[in-house]
Amino acid sequence: MPAAAVTLRSVTKRYGAVTAADRVSLEVAPGEIFGLIGPNGAGKTTVLECILGLTAPDSGAIAVDGRGAEAAKPLLGAQLQVSSLPDAMTPRQALTLCGKFYASPAPAAELLARFELADKADARYGSLSAGQKQRVALALALVNRPRVLILDEPTAGLDPPARADLHRLIQAQRAAGCTVLFSTHYLEEARRLCDRVALLHRGAVAALGTPEELIARSGVLARVIVRTAPDLPAEAVAPLGAAREGEGWAVASAEVQKALAALIALAGARGAELVDVQIQRPTLDDAFAKFTQ
Repeated sequence: MPAAAVTLRSVTKRYGAVTAADRVSLEVAPGEIFGLIGPNGAGKTTVLECILGLTAPDSGAIAVDGRGAEAAKPLLGAQLQVSSLPDAMTPRQALTLCGKFYASPAPAAELLARFELADKADARYGSLSAGQKQRVALALALVNRPRVLILDEPTAGLDPPARADLHRLIQAQRAAGCTVLFSTHYLEEARRLCDRVALLHRGAVAALGTPEELIARSGVLARVIVRTAPDLPAEAVAPLGAAREGEGWAVASAEVQKALAALIALAGARGAELVDVQIQRPTLDDAFAKFTQ
């Protein structure tokens, strides 16, 4: 059985009285897209910095492909939360310069093509859009052909098209055999992109699993919301466990079709016309709220 791409065992990091990482234990499988999710201050960046060797944990153990911190460095590529280049530097110059630090770097031209930067290869960094700058940062993270790519809030501040573009590029790295470990506070982004996620809360792992597993384990129910004309009276919907939702009624249920059928039947029996019907499925945000209560 192959070694885990990244392993953390009871990793703890304190800054004075603040415990930024609290006995964090994780295993990231080779070829997996794994997400560390949670709000700002949850400990995501601290965990990633410990893996990268940018900060030393106070206790616990970290291995990358079965190797310790120093031996693992050549295996890692990283895009940090805040990254920048001199405004006058071009993407080609940056990639060429960084490549000189490694024995067998990926060619600058190859990375420029892969990240759709060929037409901006000789443009000044200061003239690039936010999305283009993120692509340059991701290309730089792959100069050394890493086995594990670590991204800290890679889509923060991007507009939806640029975020979708970066998602596609991240998935392409996994398809090329790279393990991706990234942090985000966009929980639905993690649901769409990640094979598994760890929910971090106050430095500790509150829950771990696939997004759909965590949603199911949270016990949060789907909600069926209907609005009718005329409005259904409270005494009529009470047996269904309905609660007022704006101008309509909402029923929380694990059996969406039965709940919807019951509401439609009730409306028909009362001679009311359906004006609006909504089905709200539980989200990863709902699961996070449940696990961190």
